[in-house]
Amino acid sequence: MPTVPVKIKRIRPSGLNPLPRYMTTHAAGMDLLADLVDDLVIAPGERVLVPTGIAIALPDGYEAQIRPRSGLALKHGISLVNTPGTIDPDYRGEIGVIVINHGSEPFVVKNGERIAQMVVAPFVRAEWEEADELDDTHRGDGGFGHTGR
Repeated sequence: MPTVPVKIKRIRPSGLNPLPRYMTTHAAGMDLLADLVDDLVIAPGERVLVPTGIAIALPDGYEAQIRPRSGLALKHGISLVNTPGTIDPDYRGEIGVIVINHGSEPFVVKNGERIAQMVVAPFVRAEWEEADELDDTHRGDGGFGHTGR
């Protein structure tokens, strides 16, 4: 499995939480942990920015995708508002996770709780070539639900 070196910095000196890590040999994402002084209660329908206590320096050509954890989604209705979120290679600030409670009960986030996953992935940049016409395809301009007709 190829790897890419990524610098990581702890934002607060306490640094009690472990750094993100892959939990299994074949995991694509690593868990991001909440970095909190006090518990954070998220009411049903509420969204909050949860700090992770880390900043990263990705190499050019790589992004970090921030994704929901399926267990929190299934058990508690917890998800991310902008999923997947993108950390660009030139961002150096603290990674924050915008969490929303779609559940029917308040959800308590504790320090060190696994709140999201981070996947580091390469990306390419598009170079636009303006055209008067586009190639025809079988689908054409069929949009939402077009295959069910």
